[in-house]
Amino acid sequence: MPSGSRRSQQPTSPWQDRLEEVCRDYQIQPPDYQLVSDRRGGRTAWSSVVVVYGKRIEARYWYDGNNLNNAKEDAAEAALHWLSNSSGLSSGW
Repeated sequence: MPSGSRRSQQPTSPWQDRLEEVCRDYQIQPPDYQLVSDRRGGRTAWSSVVVVYGKRIEARYWYDGNNLNNAKEDAAEAALHWLSNSSGLSSGW
């Protein structure tokens, strides 16, 4: 299944929604999520990367394939923490 159609079927969650809102408030490009995988033994672990304000931010953890939205939530949370601590954004707004 192409990742584009898989992505559209995944519901968003609080961290992703909040990141979208912050990007709108700052008038910057919306977040761009990418799922990444790592074959580990007989299983595949999944994580996520989000690009926001030109910065590539990785999720902290790896997840089972049934929890792909959790990987995106993790990346969104990390991005929000980065944005809130980024002197580049806070000083310009």
